[in-house]
Amino acid sequence: MKKTILLIALLLTLCQTGFPQTTIDKTKLDNYFNTLEENNKFMGSIAVSKNGVIIYTKSIGLADIENNIKAIENSKYRIGSISKSFTAVLVLKAVEEKKLDLDQAIVKWFPTIKNAKKITIKHLLSHRSGIHNFTNNKDYLTWNTQPKTEKEMVDIIAKGGSDFKPDSKAEYSNSNFVLLTYILDKTFSKSYSDLLQEYIVKPLGLTNTYIFGKINSANNECKSYKFTDSWKVESETDFTIPLGAGGIISTPVDLTKFADALFEGKLLKSESLELMKTFKDGYGMGLFPIPFYTSKGYGHNGGIDGFSSVYVHFEDEKISYALTSNGTNINNNDISIAVLSAVYGKPYDIPSFKTFNVISEDLDKYLGVYSSNQIPLKITITKRENTLIAQGTGQPSFPLDATDKDKFKYDQAGAKFEFNPSDKTMVLFQGGGQFVFTKQ
Repeated sequence: MKKTILLIALLLTLCQTGFPQTTIDKTKLDNYFNTLEENNKFMGSIAVSKNGVIIYTKSIGLADIENNIKAIENSKYRIGSISKSFTAVLVLKAVEEKKLDLDQAIVKWFPTIKNAKKITIKHLLSHRSGIHNFTNNKDYLTWNTQPKTEKEMVDIIAKGGSDFKPDSKAEYSNSNFVLLTYILDKTFSKSYSDLLQEYIVKPLGLTNTYIFGKINSANNECKSYKFTDSWKVESETDFTIPLGAGGIISTPVDLTKFADALFEGKLLKSESLELMKTFKDGYGMGLFPIPFYTSKGYGHNGGIDGFSSVYVHFEDEKISYALTSNGTNINNNDISIAVLSAVYGKPYDIPSFKTFNVISEDLDKYLGVYSSNQIPLKITITKRENTLIAQGTGQPSFPLDATDKDKFKYDQAGAKFEFNPSDKTMVLFQGGGQFVFTKQ
């Protein structure tokens, strides 16, 4: 739901081929996750299946810190935009049953939406409608915890207007899938929650998947957290807002079952699944391409409040992988790469989180505003006691961990910072790139 960088580029190289292992070194993988837990880097669960059978699961951290409830295999996490894959399945089921047509315009349901006569259900499914993404609104986080009626949500979406001409390009918008939820409700004369249960959950036996409500720790539902020196609980988005765009709660085991069933043709006809897998401008219908080495994968990621998640299915190898988290202080993509490396017999390292002690006075030489000729981004460096703080233009601030003399990192974004105070420069290493910044 929330606007985040899509951390789904698991492609490491095109010149090597990965083959799934018949067995996984579970001891090493357990040690990997234990290291994350010991260093407050990640709280959550993962699962891997092959040929429809779970071959590895792991849960670390706490589902509820305030009540000291540990995460277990059946701990349930809000999965954010992974919900869109479920919604796409429901819409295509309606198309298969001749209840909807992909090419029909949405004006029938939403006459107040700009370009409603030109926007089709297909445009909504593939993020080609041009409808403004309401979660990008500056005031979104001032009202997202309060319940909204359909009329209120449609009014908010309509007020946002259009960002581009329908079908001229693709741009991610949660508004599309909220509107699809209302279309499903009206088409079937049933709630989205009931449709989810009827068409997906019950047929597949997904015992821990449903539309979330107020978090109930007694029902194995996780709270979510953000790490700022310690884990701090996050607020809860009300379910009436994300709906089919991000309102589902689930577990990694259930997500692998969903992925296995979807790609084995147990939910949709083959032609409908092909529609989901047909990408234009990087978007399918409720799916993204997620490669690993030369293996072709399909899936989706998600983020809502302090929750983050991803699932992917590799058709040729019949492998499904899912990660759900209620608190992360590291780049989740690194975790996914480590797990899939274990599955495919590729090398990976257990990370070291050594720290370098600094005092407040040591940080003064780094403070200032830095700019680069390589990217249109300014980074302001400040400090809070013994911690260096970085903030990019228009972005929230984040703490940097000292790793050595003049060297710092921010694991959650996979970013490293190296300062040279004598020539007033800073080098940012991220995503394989190296960017030189100069203090103004």
